[in-house]
Amino acid sequence: MGEKTVVRVAAQSSRYRLVIAFICGLIVIILMIMGLASTDWLMAAGWRQGLFMHCIEEDAPQPLPFNMQEPPGCYQSRDAAYIRAAATLCVITLLTDLVATILTGLGLKTKDHHSKYKYYRFAVIVMGFALVSILIALIIYPVCFAAELNLGNRTIWEFGWAYGVGWGAAIFLFGGVVLLMCDKESEEIYYKERKIVHDNDSRA
Repeated sequence: MGEKTVVRVAAQSSRYRLVIAFICGLIVIILMIMGLASTDWLMAAGWRQGLFMHCIEEDAPQPLPFNMQEPPGCYQSRDAAYIRAAATLCVITLLTDLVATILTGLGLKTKDHHSKYKYYRFAVIVMGFALVSILIALIIYPVCFAAELNLGNRTIWEFGWAYGVGWGAAIFLFGGVVLLMCDKESEEIYYKERKIVHDNDSRA
């Protein structure tokens, strides 16, 4: 009876955490797609800059930021190392979070505790890598931009909602990593308790 109680409690709490971690992974996928597609990472008068494109608005004050000469419209992003690095890291974040979310979903689906443990053990590693990637991208983007601020030809710059979306993704990734790590520890405790129960039953 004691073993059944341990199994039921461990399985129920494990499933709750996995469901929440899975939802966090799905939210991160949505947020990263929004952030990658947006041109609202960095904004100034008549200028919007994203990870893959920048846009010049009609009647934008002259001279344009970074001595651009294009007419109004949207163009491929500037050939700046920090923009390419941030874009690459964000794509890596999206892909690794997708893998981690799939692994978490497989952990939810399986009923075998040993397989479940393997799935979220790899999921927490992959999701942790995604978290590190997005944090590096969110740090290097403003830091490197500050280094070229003298070429901006604008007195007021602000980070747009897409940059905030990146921090939102980082928060959900952190939550997912914590939940998966807690689930990993609870599963280890469960196996130890189950072994003790079996040992006690065999001695009896």
